[in-house]
Amino acid sequence: MAKDLDELLDEVETKFCRLDPLRLDLGERPKGGGGGGGGGCTLGGDRNRAQEDENLRSTETLKKEDDLDSLINEIFEEPIFDKKSFQKFKSKSSDITSVRASIQSLSKSCSPVYLSGSAVPSGIGTNTSQRACDRLRCTACDFWVVSYDDHMWNKSCDYLFFRNNMPEFHRLKAKLTKKKGARAYACQCSWRTVEELTDLQTDHQLRWVCGKH
Repeated sequence: MAKDLDELLDEVETKFCRLDPLRLDLGERPKGGGGGGGGGCTLGGDRNRAQEDENLRSTETLKKEDDLDSLINEIFEEPIFDKKSFQKFKSKSSDITSVRASIQSLSKSCSPVYLSGSAVPSGIGTNTSQRACDRLRCTACDFWVVSYDDHMWNKSCDYLFFRNNMPEFHRLKAKLTKKKGARAYACQCSWRTVEELTDLQTDHQLRWVCGKH
């Protein structure tokens, strides 16, 4: 019985699993001596899968080379600039620089802060440049301080007058009197007539500070 089974297996292997002798002669003969049961049956499938893998790798390589060529072409392309747009951008940059310079110039404060008569010029006061501050602000009423050269306040001025009339000059002038060399200062709650250079810190009743130039 075992002998009959071996003969049957040999016959099946001969008909269906043996390799074509012609293909073996063309260099496709399997390694090793061979004629086991499953070696011949899988060789054709392995060859097909190997060929497919090789084709896939070739396709991917070509695609990568095309992508690399495109990237190189993009790098070496010369960009085309619009001269008008470039000039417009330069103009805007100059404007921004001017604005920044103006902001920086408006960030300086007087130190010390001076009041003075009309003979002393207005501007940023320092120890070496004694100028009357023209950017005074009151921390009590939160009004900017106004000043009028060659004028003085009338002695009849009172708190209600400035409370009701600040900062309109056509109303305030009713209490102004001309005086050469004097300068009249006022906010909504305080007022002074000054003729000489005066350090603001010496007048403890005033709540005026430099509002930055």
